Amino acid sequence: MENELVPKFAPFFGMGGIAFAMIFGCIGAAYGTAKSGIGIAGVGTYRPDLIMKSLIPVVMSGILAVYALVISVLIAGDMRPPPQKSYSLFSGFMHLSAGLSVGLTGLAAGYAIGIVGDMGVRAYMQQSRIFVGMVLILIFAEVLGLYGLIVALILNTRSTG
Repeated sequence: MENELVPKFAPFFGMGGIAFAMIFGCIGAAYGTAKSGIGIAGVGTYRPDLIMKSLIPVVMSGILAVYALVISVLIAGDMRPPPQKSYSLFSGFMHLSAGLSVGLTGLAAGYAIGIVGDMGVRAYMQQSRIFVGMVLILIFAEVLGLYGLIVALILNTRSTG
């Protein structure tokens, strides 16, 4: 009787959470990598010795995609084919909100990391004292994605209990 009350379309929202987490999170990571990579290429032309320290924004952008991957795997782990597990509409919406949380914060963080990384490494090429400030700003941008991951983890645990 309980399975009759559960709508058949409920897993659609959970799958949407997986898709939104990966799509938006990876767009943010790709933008951050591409935008800061442009700055690194410009720095490498004039000061090749600074390339390794200038890769920090690229690494931080890649971490955003890992956040999205973690949530996507956790959401997918909660989903089973219909005969095995009843998947409620509440769980579907919680998984959708978890995916959107990590995905959209990853998009925002990737955008910030890309812009700061591009201009930061260019400024670092001309003035080495800017490096600590650049790294601090990059950390504050990265933590936006981490906040989204934390909220998504909380939402994911609420969907199963």
